[in-house]
Amino acid sequence: MEYSKLISVTKLSGLFELVSSKSDGAIIKSLEDKSTKFASNRIHNFSHLESIEIYTTRENVNLVDVFKAMESSTELLPNEKDASAMKEYFKKVFPSMDFERVYDSDRKKMVKWFKILKDNNIEIKLSEPTETEE
Repeated sequence: MEYSKLISVTKLSGLFELVSSKSDGAIIKSLEDKSTKFASNRIHNFSHLESIEIYTTRENVNLVDVFKAMESSTELLPNEKDASAMKEYFKKVFPSMDFERVYDSDRKKMVKWFKILKDNNIEIKLSEPTETEE
């Protein structure tokens, strides 16, 4: 499974693999329980993980950069229910994060998603851009 095929779906917890898209929604597969279901675009919004950016004190960075910092860190992942521990964790692991604009709920998602990616042995990397012919 490739990182480029992973999406977040509003109103649904966790991460999903985009199996197929349709005009009225998408067929998605949960990375946690491996169940497959249809998600209507009338109810849900879909975000590719590759397109998610994080606010920093400088330029915005791709979520991959935060995941890479988490991966290379020796810090233990914080408890998802402890907001202050999570904030301290990210201050050590990714100090340039803009803590005014990146909310506790966002940091909680990042930790949860990182655990899901690790549990599924997914390599965290952006897909290579395809070259266009002139």
